[in-house]
Amino acid sequence: MHIIYHTTYNVCETSEKIIKHNSHLPMAGYGLLFLFILIINIAITNAHTQSQSFEYPNFSSTYIKQLKLEGSAYSYGSAIQLTANAINPKNWLGTVGRVTHPEQINLRDNNSNEPRDFTTNFSFVVSSNKSVYADGLAFFLASPNLPSTKSIQLRGGSLGVGLTDGYQELSMTGYQFLAVEFDTFTNPWDPVGAHVGININNMNSKVLEKWWIDITHRKVCNCGIVYDSRNKILNVSYTGYKFRDGKVRKITQHLSYPIDIRQQLPDSVIVGISAATGKYFEEHTLLSWSFSATPPSKDDPEKARKSVIIKLLEGIGIGAGLFFILLGLVRISLGMMSKGKEIDHTSEATSDRKLDDELQMSTGPKKISYHELATATNNFDETNKLGQGGFGGVYKGYFKDFNTYAAIKRISANSKQGVKQYKAEVTIISQLRHRNLVKLTGWCHKKNDFLLIYEYMENGSLDSHLFRGESLLSWQVRYNIALGLASALLYLQEEWEKCVLHRDIKSSNIMLDSSFNPKLGDFGLARLVDHDKGSETTEVAGTMGYLAPEYMNTGHARKESEIFSFGVVVLEIATGRKAIHHKHMEGEVSVVEWVWQLYQLRNLLAAADANLRGEFDVQQMECLLVVGLWCANPDSASRPAIRQVINVLNSEASLPILPLQGC
Repeated sequence: MHIIYHTTYNVCETSEKIIKHNSHLPMAGYGLLFLFILIINIAITNAHTQSQSFEYPNFSSTYIKQLKLEGSAYSYGSAIQLTANAINPKNWLGTVGRVTHPEQINLRDNNSNEPRDFTTNFSFVVSSNKSVYADGLAFFLASPNLPSTKSIQLRGGSLGVGLTDGYQELSMTGYQFLAVEFDTFTNPWDPVGAHVGININNMNSKVLEKWWIDITHRKVCNCGIVYDSRNKILNVSYTGYKFRDGKVRKITQHLSYPIDIRQQLPDSVIVGISAATGKYFEEHTLLSWSFSATPPSKDDPEKARKSVIIKLLEGIGIGAGLFFILLGLVRISLGMMSKGKEIDHTSEATSDRKLDDELQMSTGPKKISYHELATATNNFDETNKLGQGGFGGVYKGYFKDFNTYAAIKRISANSKQGVKQYKAEVTIISQLRHRNLVKLTGWCHKKNDFLLIYEYMENGSLDSHLFRGESLLSWQVRYNIALGLASALLYLQEEWEKCVLHRDIKSSNIMLDSSFNPKLGDFGLARLVDHDKGSETTEVAGTMGYLAPEYMNTGHARKESEIFSFGVVVLEIATGRKAIHHKHMEGEVSVVEWVWQLYQLRNLLAAADANLRGEFDVQQMECLLVVGLWCANPDSASRPAIRQVINVLNSEASLPILPLQGC
């Protein structure tokens, strides 16, 4: 992300970061660095009037800290979920999610007092697997007294910006706002169908266009909004998708409205994106966002260019005086800075040794030299790459001295979360011993390279067989995989000294050895907790489709949320369908909901994987499907303990009777 505020505060902030990076400098060096940056700032400030901008190419943990999330909005991976695709059981009136930039934006230039131009771009997904959904998403500029997301009147068709009361649109809001809405539900004040509109101080759009979209297809949409203050016009361009003859064609749609924002908004505003649901619901996911407010463009570019040059020279003249005063300090600093380099190298080596000491306290896996790993993978040649994950690639390595293969995960050097994953894997999985867990055999780190070495799994991951045609798994193999995964979960939840919450149980993290025995791997997101407690963190981790509803709402992982993920995998094994799969004319469909519907129709066996061609044990198939639904019950209190699951799968307990209403 890049944020630009040409003010003294930001100069201090920038210099502080540089000083931290050069912590070995003497005090004279600190002063030199700070004043040098000040010189540059004086020159630039004189050359350019103030501008404010920020850019978030994604919403990773680094970026998310710099934004304000309100209401139902929460961080999910590298995106922001503004609302969930589910009814909040605590609030049947709907929810509001909002993300705003923490600093207010000035709509007037401080030097010229002229109105500013602004540009914003964002990408998002609005999706639902229901036939009826609501309500929509909006970009907005609003006065600082914008109501809190707790206000009931901001839900539903208000989209978290305007005020509505049931089926009545309220014009008198008591605050000011300008919004560009992406509305998916027809309220009494709306036209029929999804539309994009420009709203000023109420939810009745001043101008609108039909939005060509079917949100069940879960398509990524982009929006660009440009305000031209000189010509007093707001231009909006956005993505649409037209469907014809079974094909989808991506189009760009446009909307414009003449407006003088000085007459509609205060000089200082909040900028944000919000979404809301009401009686019906849908999922609003924000993927990226940038914003820039700049002085208006000049009519005479040559005159403007000369003006900038004159001001730049003025700034340089002022700065030069300060520079010569500081020149004497340079000589004093140079000798001490050279010593600082030695300290820096020593610090780096000390950091590596500290991490070594920390990891070598664990038993089992040992440190392996980087040279050995580079040799085993032919310098991490792409032909040896087995796959790519969120934190890096996995390579097949051959160790000649032992005549054996291994899987080597190379974690992305620039990922802070990846480093956390590295340490978590070494410290947690190294202590675990179970036949259905992937064995970590070694580890290595060299500067910013972090590597984990696992036993090699000849048959790859479960998902490659179920969904990518690697091979057709027989019914007996599938049933044994479900039993093996349940056994691993029993060990993690009840049999080890602490409870291990994996937090990312899914088919791609289940590996198959040469005999197709399952082994659960990838413990980078795992947490250790006491047996009677859940995770204290409120950061949602994992993969969409496998996450329990209550976990997505609270961020607290518990045994019950792990059971939900297990249930989804069990249904994948039985049906051969992904957790979330695409169905023609219906968009994305959850395998849990699909199997529940068949259970309600008393036609459960219709969910069996058609690729098996009926070659399965009917009682076992019914058992696996019922157990999957039992575990993936949306009510966490109704889910079984893993020991109960194993008893049923082993025919040591009767099959549960599930309610026909399902989820």
